[in-house]
This record gives sequence, C-alpha cells and structure tokens, in this order.
Amino acid sequence: MTTTRIPRLALQLYSLRGLQLPFDALLAVAAEAGYSGVESVGDHGASAATAAEALAAHGLQACSSHVPLAALEADAAGVCAFNLALGNDVVVVPWLPPERRGHDAASWQALGRELGGLARRCRDHGVRLLYHNHDFELAPVEGRSGLAWLMAGAGDDLGLEPDLGWLQRAGDDPVRLLSDFAGRCPRVHVKDLAAAGEHLAEDGWADVGDGVMDWGRLVPACRSAGAEWLVVEHDAPRDPRTTARRSATYLETLL
Repeated sequence: MTTTRIPRLALQLYSLRGLQLPFDALLAVAAEAGYSGVESVGDHGASAATAAEALAAHGLQACSSHVPLAALEADAAGVCAFNLALGNDVVVVPWLPPERRGHDAASWQALGRELGGLARRCRDHGVRLLYHNHDFELAPVEGRSGLAWLMAGAGDDLGLEPDLGWLQRAGDDPVRLLSDFAGRCPRVHVKDLAAAGEHLAEDGWADVGDGVMDWGRLVPACRSAGAEWLVVEHDAPRDPRTTARRSATYLETLL
C-alpha cells in the first residue's frame, strides 16, 4: 500500500564524515541545516542512552540506520534493540562486499532469500530491514538487474532504500524503479549527479538541486512510492555544511 503524504527530510550522517566531529556535533550540523531527522551509520561510538539524549537535545529523529550486513547477521537482536532505544524501527543494509555479491540470477536470488530471512528476524524484534543499492546491483543479469533478482528472491519481507543518484549514474530510470517497488520504499536516498566533467573533486556528485536530476519529477515519484523520509546524501562534499544546508533548502521548495 502506498501513500502520497509529504515525506520528511533527513540527512545521512555519512555526508558529514569529513568534518571529523563527535556524534553530538554532527547532530548540531544537521539540525542547523534544517533537517527533521538523521540516518546514522552504526552507533557512532555512542551508547543508546547517550545517542537518544543527543537526538532529543537537537530536536531530531533517528529515521533509520545503516548497519553492515555482518553486524546484522552476528547480532540482529542487539542491533534492533539499540535502534528501538533511539525510537528508530528501520535498519538498512548499506553495501555488499564483493564476495557477497551475486554473479548470475540464481546467486542474486539466493542472496535475496538470505536477506529475506534476516528481514523476518528483524521484524520479529519490531524493526523493518531495507536494502540500499549502489550501481553494481544494476548491471543486467539474464534479462534483469541483479537488484531485481535480489528483491524477487527476498519477497515482501525486505524493503528497499533506493539511492536515486546511483540509479541515475548507472543509466537506470529512478522513476520506473520507484514505481516497480512502490510500497517497499519507506526511505529514499536523495543524491544529485553533476553534469559530465563537473565536480570531479566531489566524485561527480552535486548538492541536491545543483545537478542534472529532475527533482520536479522525482519527488512526486518518491511520494507515490510511499516514501516517509527523503534522506539526503553526498558521498564526497567539498563543504559538508554548505551541501547539507543547500540540499535541504532546495528540497523544502518542492515539498
């Protein structure tokens, strides 16, 4: 079931890693830039009690967390308990090491079944599990993308956090993918792609609204797909504070 309610804005704290600040100071940057929430990367070295106190102090919600697959497989119950203590019930597998990736339809589907089983374990603890794409999952494999095979193998237990910038970079159509997985995308990564040959020092990424992506088309598609949070991310910002602020300001004009 999808919804067209207005999504809220969160910042993926990975975007601020270049600042080399402690967790509380990172939250201050996100709050000052105008975000309602943040998406964490693991526990940032903080206890659940300390993290919850810091989030409350800055008026921020933990909307989701990126947690390595190995950590989830080792202690799903502990990961879920930590996040629930923060008021967060969404955890995301952010990346696959090369040895865990599929190489044909069968292996991608097998990985999907593993992730579907992990998603059911998380659900039993009150947490929803999502998968976050890069570009390697989008290469064609036997008539479909690796991501399509993975999600088919997982079934509806596993949600998806589409990264729209990586989709665009891979030559896929983000709007089509959002439509294909409508109802399974409660979180969406909002990332912009610079024009060819531009922003090379930032790995070709741009502040949201400053690149080539059609956000006037993409934001309504996110809403139609059921996105509850749009999570802003820039993988290599030259000035993380400015990127966070400019991206939030631009998206607010569309929401």
